[in-house]
Amino acid sequence: MSLETLGWGPAFEDAFSSLLSQSTLSLVPGRVVRQQRGLLTVQTATRTLLARTAGRLLHQAPGAESLPTIGDWVALQLPDGDGEALLHAVLPRRGVLARREAGSERDGQLIAANLDVVFLAAGLDGNFNPRRIERALALAWSSGASPVVVLTKADLHPDAASLAAEVEDLAPGVPVLALSAWTGEGVEVLRAWLPAGKTGVLLGSSGVGKSTLVNRLLGEARLATQAVRAEDDKGRHTTTHRELFVLPGGGMLIDGPGMRELGLWGEDDGVEQTFPDILELAAGCRFTDCQHQREPGCAVRDAVAAGALPGSRLASYERLRRERAYQARQGNASSERDNRRHERSRTLMGWEASRSKRRRS
Repeated sequence: MSLETLGWGPAFEDAFSSLLSQSTLSLVPGRVVRQQRGLLTVQTATRTLLARTAGRLLHQAPGAESLPTIGDWVALQLPDGDGEALLHAVLPRRGVLARREAGSERDGQLIAANLDVVFLAAGLDGNFNPRRIERALALAWSSGASPVVVLTKADLHPDAASLAAEVEDLAPGVPVLALSAWTGEGVEVLRAWLPAGKTGVLLGSSGVGKSTLVNRLLGEARLATQAVRAEDDKGRHTTTHRELFVLPGGGMLIDGPGMRELGLWGEDDGVEQTFPDILELAAGCRFTDCQHQREPGCAVRDAVAAGALPGSRLASYERLRRERAYQARQGNASSERDNRRHERSRTLMGWEASRSKRRRS
């Protein structure tokens, strides 16, 4: 498989050449195509092989977000035989999708890297939740990739078009596709978003039909599927790893386990890009720093009162904005603590060096 088939291009070529010029090792480029509990599978131009991260990269990485993830382009030292390759560096990324790690306020979790499009999958059954779509949109916009909302299981809803129109209202300017992976209806429209060399990722909770959709796009049953639980319409975790698939026609699609938690992470403008209608209304507020609470002359609250803006949408915007502000404060506090520890460490090292010098003298 050629590297170009996997999305290799001039930017990655330049980054790898620069890295190679500074290294004494014999390295080759490859892309991470499978990730399961820390085990990485990397595809190079000539072979597919397991790889482990070099100790130096592990120790120098400032956090888990700097370590390799699915979709990354990496520099490898190949094994002599059939053993594991050694992964020495991650090439600069673009289109990075991440979320706040479940159970943590300060740590992020990478979902996929080097993306062109993020498909936000929501089932037109008991899984449909407009507020969750807004949250997923904020994550997708923060990644730098283009979001596309994919409404699956259209064959199970008597009026999928009306729900698609509802989603178009809460996702201004974002393409909304209603399809059925079971019947194949609308799947080719999604495929058009993944021409040769482009990479997409499926983001959605368990039970929305992501694995079924991947199988339909591949033209074969590569992934196991399960029905949702009849008693509560909740999905079962069928997929336990993340994997990059090369589709017929040349595009690539990353699938992984369903996610119930989508904690915000990444750039601040993800929330703003998700609610352009509210920002447009806010330009008409009397005060430039209006918080849309009880301030006089608030154009946003006036729009809600007039029925031009759903109150639930404003509440969602406020909730996500508060969450993002809290996350930013936590991140700043964490950085300050790290800086203080670093300064204490430097002071202690200086004191130890001074005492050692006095002893020698």
